[in-house]
Amino acid sequence: MTKFQKTALLAAAGSASLIIGALVFQYGFGMAPCKMCIWQRWPHVIAIGLGVVIYFVPNRFVALLGGLVVAVGASIGVYHAGVEQKWWQGPTDCTGTGLTISDNLLDMSAPVNIVMCDVIPWAMFGISMAGWNAIISFGLVYVWVKAFRTA
Repeated sequence: MTKFQKTALLAAAGSASLIIGALVFQYGFGMAPCKMCIWQRWPHVIAIGLGVVIYFVPNRFVALLGGLVVAVGASIGVYHAGVEQKWWQGPTDCTGTGLTISDNLLDMSAPVNIVMCDVIPWAMFGISMAGWNAIISFGLVYVWVKAFRTA
């Protein structure tokens, strides 16, 4: 295995670690994800897949794509952290600003379980999970770019 592949697989493993961490919080601690939390997971799932591709077909442009995909995920994390901090408004269907009583209580056709995107369910050192995801994701972008440059 080349240094390029090892570096790219390290980046993909970082994304896998973030996904595993999210699932531990979700299923181990009962912290259901909000809509924006799910958005943040998709780029990491794609990055894991790109890592698998690089394992079998070493291509430096796949690493560049991995960096781009994780950068999108990091940007979603920044956006979500800003919504949590009330720096800007988020999607109205998962924040307190857009919901009305009819959205929640009058529709009895299905159980309603809305996890709010503008609520911080857990934080460490004053940084929410969305914020940590953004910080770690930007670090992973660096690793993906390093892989691209070593190929």
